Amino acid sequence: MGSVWSSPERPAYPHQALAVVLQVRARRLHAMLWQRPNDPFAGAWALPGGPLLPEETLGASVARQLAAKVEVAALGHLEQLETRSDPDRDPRGRTVATAYLGLIPSHVDPALPEDTAWHPVEALPATAFDHGSIVGSALRRLRSKLSYTNVGFALAPPEFTVAELREIYVAALGYDVTATNLQRVLLRRGVLEATGEQAPPGRSGGRPAALYRFAAPELEVTDPFAVFRPPATRPAGPRGS
Repeated sequence: MGSVWSSPERPAYPHQALAVVLQVRARRLHAMLWQRPNDPFAGAWALPGGPLLPEETLGASVARQLAAKVEVAALGHLEQLETRSDPDRDPRGRTVATAYLGLIPSHVDPALPEDTAWHPVEALPATAFDHGSIVGSALRRLRSKLSYTNVGFALAPPEFTVAELREIYVAALGYDVTATNLQRVLLRRGVLEATGEQAPPGRSGGRPAALYRFAAPELEVTDPFAVFRPPATRPAGPRGS
């Protein structure tokens, strides 16, 4: 007698764990993709991931899949993003996929396999399955959370100037913000704290810039109703609502 969880009336479908891993590199937000060698979509770029094994949780599965591409310890943050169940998303047959969002701080340069590379999110190559759309979902999640949480800690180095943090936020948000407004908003919310140290002077000299760090190195909701808005929407710059 077959299980009620897998029968002609209740078929079981393969389940995959996928990861959208993002990092700010050279002032641009990048996604980590690997190039498929086989059909379907041979030569197209795909998200790291693979089948959920019978004895695994989704969290354990995505960690195992990521470990084949990047050192998992390099990730500053990992969270479940969404589940895709479109019956036609895989030409080989119906497959359900649960995607995760992973963030790597900008000061880390992890070694990648030869089939894996970083791609700017605004100029992704041809992607397999619905993976380009999943990257879009990850961008919306990240940009939303930059408004009302301290998730920027997972994109930034341990210590930074406000100007350096602004570059990270601009790359992640996809539009300009001013250093003055960013500093004001994040200090008001208690997201940043001064280290008491200063950055070494640049080549042009000038007054050394103060160094900051994130007050909490783990995800916190700092203002549930806050919104960063593009300059075209609010010319004065980003503000917490």
